[in-house]
Amino acid sequence: MECNLAVIKGDGIGPEVVTEAIKVLDAVGKKYDHTFHYEEILMGGCSIDATGVPLTDEAVAVAKSKDAVLLGSIGGNTATSPWYKLPPDRRPEAGLLKIRKELGLFANLRPAYLYEELKGACPLKKEIADQGFDMMIMRELTGGLYFGERKTEEIGGVMTAVDTLVYNENEIRRIAKKGFDIAMKRRKKVTSVDKANVLDSSRLWRKIVEETAKDYPEVTYEHMLVDNCAMQLVKDPAQFDVVLTENMFGDILSDEASMITGSIGMLASASLNETKFGMYEPSGGSAPDIAGQNKANPIATILSAAMMLRYTFDLDTEADAVEQAVRQVLKDGYRTSDIASSGTKTVSCSEMGSLIAERIL
Repeated sequence: MECNLAVIKGDGIGPEVVTEAIKVLDAVGKKYDHTFHYEEILMGGCSIDATGVPLTDEAVAVAKSKDAVLLGSIGGNTATSPWYKLPPDRRPEAGLLKIRKELGLFANLRPAYLYEELKGACPLKKEIADQGFDMMIMRELTGGLYFGERKTEEIGGVMTAVDTLVYNENEIRRIAKKGFDIAMKRRKKVTSVDKANVLDSSRLWRKIVEETAKDYPEVTYEHMLVDNCAMQLVKDPAQFDVVLTENMFGDILSDEASMITGSIGMLASASLNETKFGMYEPSGGSAPDIAGQNKANPIATILSAAMMLRYTFDLDTEADAVEQAVRQVLKDGYRTSDIASSGTKTVSCSEMGSLIAERIL
C-alpha cells in the first residue's frame, strides 16, 4: 500500500519523537510491503518563526491532499517564549485549532491503557493499579468554549473577559455516534460526561446522547458529572470503557488519564473527521525543558502511528505489530527516564525508537 502522510514535527521535543515514529513506520513498511511517503509542513512556533503565522493556508492545503497527518507537538514555555507575547490568534495553539477546524477533525480519541510492566510507575495506590484499566476518551474537538466568541473589554471601569460555550444538536450527535461506534468494538459501555446540573449546553448534550443510545441497544451507558468523573479516574479507573465528553472537559480529563498510565509520554491520540482521514499525535506537550536532549519518551507518538495504521489505513495486523513491539520492549525492561524504575534499563529517545522498530514482527 502507498501511504501519503503530512508530517508536522513542530516544536520542543516534537522533532525527536516524530523521527522515532517514522523509524517504526518504515520498519512496518519493510516488513509488510507498504511504502510511506512523508511531506513535512510547519505548524506552531516554528511556523511563526518562519512565516509569521502559526499555520499557513499552504500548509493546510498540503495536509488536505494527504491520507493522514502525523503531528509531534507545538508551543513552548508560556512564561519565557516570545510566542506568548503575541495576540491569541497568533500563538502556536491557534495553528492547532485552525487545522482541526480546516480538516473537520471533530472526534478526538485518546486511549489510556496501563501496561502490566508499568504498574510500578502508576501514581495510584497499588490495589488500584493492580486492577489495571483500558479506557478510550472520546473528546469533541471543534466546538464548545475553545471555539465560541470571546472578548475582553472594560465595562463600568472594570476589565471583563467573556468566553462563549456553544454546542448544537448536530455537533453533539455526530460525536455521540462515534463514541457508541467505538464502544461496539470494545466492551460496550459509554460514560457520557457533562455538567448538566449547571450548564444548558450540558443539558442538551445529555438529551442528544440519550437519543443516540437508542440506536445501540447492546451498549450500556451512564451519565456522570465532570467533577465526579475527575475523582473516579483516580479512585476506580477500571470502571471506564469509552468516556464521551465535550471539548474542554475532554482536554482536562485526558491529561489526567495520561498521568495515571505512568507518564503522559505513553498516551496516544487520534483526531478524526467523517471520512478515514485523521491527525495523529501524542497527548503530551512540547516539553521545552528537555527538548534536544534525546530524553523524550517517543512511545505515545509511536502508538499514535499505530492508531493511524488502524483507523485511516485499516491495517489492523500492522497496528497490532506496533503495539506488541511496544509491549515487548517494556517487557524486556527498557525505559525512557520518565518511566524508569529500579531494575530497568534507561534508554534515550532514539534508542527506544530503534528497540521498538527492531521488534516489528
